[in-house]
Amino acid sequence: MILKVATPEAWVNAAVVRWQDLLRDHANCEKKAASTALALLFAYPDDRRLAQRLARLAREELRHFEQVDKLMQQLGVEPTRLSPARYAGELRKHLATHEPARKLDLLVAGALIESRSCERFERVAPHLPEPIGSFYSDLAVSERRHEGLYLELALDAALAVDAVHGEAQLAARVEALSQVEAELVTRPDAQFRFHSGTPVAA
Repeated sequence: MILKVATPEAWVNAAVVRWQDLLRDHANCEKKAASTALALLFAYPDDRRLAQRLARLAREELRHFEQVDKLMQQLGVEPTRLSPARYAGELRKHLATHEPARKLDLLVAGALIESRSCERFERVAPHLPEPIGSFYSDLAVSERRHEGLYLELALDAALAVDAVHGEAQLAARVEALSQVEAELVTRPDAQFRFHSGTPVAA
């Protein structure tokens, strides 16, 4: 795992109490994950390996959305429009704006988001009622695999630019962006979302 810090205990406690809100935002996150994979597909059509891998990922993320939505129906949780969390938007502000560095950063950001999702599923699953707990434990396995996929594609991108120093360049970007990610999930946050920071009173 490439994360610098663990999810604050206060977020876990809030997620247990606000599990309905957690499910609502989780459903949104799965749709966003699919759209992110598709956006990369469109952005880099010349990278056939990336296209094939992310096409499969997008389908899997949509299946996860369907599973979350089915669970919400079973538990009587109505979907609702939520304002976006600051997390992904703030992280993206630190990405390179020029190519080929931007491609690398987008893939590293994808890996960080998937890694945080995995960590939060693992942290909160033991404290949630069934069937949510078991469902989240199972999803953590997928998120770990998605983290690995994004890192694998990021390494491909780095080595395609510089076969000698590409691996070191990837490590440097993971280090820099993981520091940003750590600050985002530990900063006090009046908003509760799947990827929000330390909860505080609104």
